[in-house]
Amino acid sequence: MRGFFLLLLLISLSDSSWGKKFRWCTVSEREQRKCAELSKALVAVLPPAAINAFARLSCIKAHSTADCINKIRANQADAITLDAGDVYTAVKQFNLVMVAKELYPDGGCVFAVAVVRNQSLDIRSLHKTRSCHSGARSTAGWNLPMSFLLSRNYLQWYEEQPLSEAISSFFSASCIPGAASLAPELCTLCQGQKSYTRDKNYFCEASENEPFYDSEGAFRCLKRGKADVAFLDHTAILHIDESERESYRLLCADGSRAELADFRRCNLGRGPGRAVVTRHNYRKIARKFLTAAQRLFGRRGREGQRFQLFESSALGGRNLMFRDVTEKLQILSDEVDINQILGLDYVALLKGLGHEGSSMDNSVVRWCCISVGEQKKCEEWALNIKSDPLVCVRAVSMSDCIEKIKRDEVDAVSLDASHVYIAGKCGLVPVAAEYYGETCVPAAGGTKGAAHYETEVLPPVYAVAVVKTSARNVYFGNLSGRRSCHSQIYSPAGWLLPANHTIRASGNQSSHRDFNTAYREYFWKGCMPGARGSLCKVCIGGDEDLGAKPSNQRCAANHNERYYGNMGSLRCLVGDPSGKSFGDVAFLEQHSLLDNIENLERSGWSSGWTAQDLELLCPGGHRAPLAQWRECHLGAVPPSVVMTRPVLTTKIYDFLMKSQETLEANPDSDFQLFESQKYGESDLLFKDLTECLVHTSHLDHRAILGEEFYQLVEAAFNSTQADILQFCKQDVCSIY
Repeated sequence: MRGFFLLLLLISLSDSSWGKKFRWCTVSEREQRKCAELSKALVAVLPPAAINAFARLSCIKAHSTADCINKIRANQADAITLDAGDVYTAVKQFNLVMVAKELYPDGGCVFAVAVVRNQSLDIRSLHKTRSCHSGARSTAGWNLPMSFLLSRNYLQWYEEQPLSEAISSFFSASCIPGAASLAPELCTLCQGQKSYTRDKNYFCEASENEPFYDSEGAFRCLKRGKADVAFLDHTAILHIDESERESYRLLCADGSRAELADFRRCNLGRGPGRAVVTRHNYRKIARKFLTAAQRLFGRRGREGQRFQLFESSALGGRNLMFRDVTEKLQILSDEVDINQILGLDYVALLKGLGHEGSSMDNSVVRWCCISVGEQKKCEEWALNIKSDPLVCVRAVSMSDCIEKIKRDEVDAVSLDASHVYIAGKCGLVPVAAEYYGETCVPAAGGTKGAAHYETEVLPPVYAVAVVKTSARNVYFGNLSGRRSCHSQIYSPAGWLLPANHTIRASGNQSSHRDFNTAYREYFWKGCMPGARGSLCKVCIGGDEDLGAKPSNQRCAANHNERYYGNMGSLRCLVGDPSGKSFGDVAFLEQHSLLDNIENLERSGWSSGWTAQDLELLCPGGHRAPLAQWRECHLGAVPPSVVMTRPVLTTKIYDFLMKSQETLEANPDSDFQLFESQKYGESDLLFKDLTECLVHTSHLDHRAILGEEFYQLVEAAFNSTQADILQFCKQDVCSIY
């Protein structure tokens, strides 16, 4: 059997490209010894013919991981395993390529944790403390924790300032191996050997010769009392002796602390693990080598008694060549790109932190627009503010905006409450909420500017069902089989809250089914922009005068469909300009309803309609005048929220505050951020009801939505398939 296995291995290795040595790059004496042991083990177990096909493994000693990348580029070495942050640099800046990814017991990712001695420190009180990090631009030691500190505004990063300078100003002293070329101040706590001779200088180098390098080194720095906090990945704390664990705590994102074993709950983010890189022309050879080495010496390798690929303790070290916790290597095909392996969130984070040479000095803000009208309003916004440049980017729906933000194609958008839930599931975070109260209250002290508003209470709007007064036989209980008008698919007032009174009403057999299927079966036909089938039959598409072709825009989930949104749902109910009536009931938000009724005539859509011609359907089965929406509604709708990627929260918030300051200083300006009627629509970019934008980046999206609404929308999406949520569920941390 063993001979048969070796024959198969020989066949898999037989390739004319295997005429050269395969050169692994090492960064310490112990790693060099492990590599040499692997080379000897390969010679011992492979038959002579395989040795000729396989050549020999050669071990190339380098000064640091950066030196290894340079050696691979220069064809002086062939491969190395790197932290995901270094993988991105190697691929994007040095044209190397990934060929394998480490997979751990928890999947393909690591948790970034902040470890302290059992004392009074929390994540909000790290300013001017001493810190040790696994490495410069490393996933757990730099990228994820610094992104977290930036997103909460604990760490200040100013335009035209290098991130390394911001970090050195934040901590009183640090050891961040690999940061010497970025900012020498980030190396003051390091203890590697110093020398004027390049090959003997290991101070602050990304090498095992720097005692505080990597996650084990960062924890060693903390343990020796050199630092107050250590930023590292969770795999390092798995090796801490039980007797020592009570002396340390994790810092949690919410300001609390937890025991080391609680890292899955208490961490600063999750990011991709390490990967093997090589040159493009060496991909095939590298895959063959890694496949052979893993089959022979992996966790279930045929020759595991001779050598263990994922063990380093026999050599007196840890994580030599590969992480010791590695379960297996996932061999990557040529078709897999860096976004699929590192994840869209992580790649966008690295771009935001300047890993492509860009940084916060690239101050353009890209706002997402979903229609011709929004584009026009956004472009006027850009011309009327004194702030960072604003660029207006078109998308086709709120869901498309979420996807574009995740892909780093746009930066921010204001979303309704249901889409805020989706965006939160997609890793986006709140920046500011629309405030619908009467008076905006400046923040205490006014230290952040006159346009910086905060509030303890975020007033909601309400979902209502509107019918014609003349249609006396329409009420809750007999809506099935009628024609319906909805503001849009997934909207709180047009899709989520009406469900309890229609498709999920008592006795309805569709109560636990996919919402979209149930709506199609419940109503005869309707217009729910973004939906399919019978719920698009009533939609009429775009206005050719505004550059939108009706046939192309019909049922689109944006203002180019004239029956989209609150204004559109009302148009659908009263009928098109020819007088043809389409809807029996309209589901929309109560705000601006009277203004929208007036707009029907002002805009030339339809004439003669007044508030007396329309009524509300009440959940109790009766009807009420429009003015009684406080007593007759389908539920409260949390405010819309501006969402972005975590690393951009401060940048987007500052941009919004500068916009508010500029516009408030010019109250007579023709442009108003929270008015849309001049563009022929309502609620463009923001709800017209909005008085101001209030600070919310200190809250998560769940807290803003409120637990009752959050549970409601979560239950809806648990039974409803949504393409955007499937996109958001792509998880690079899972085992493939």
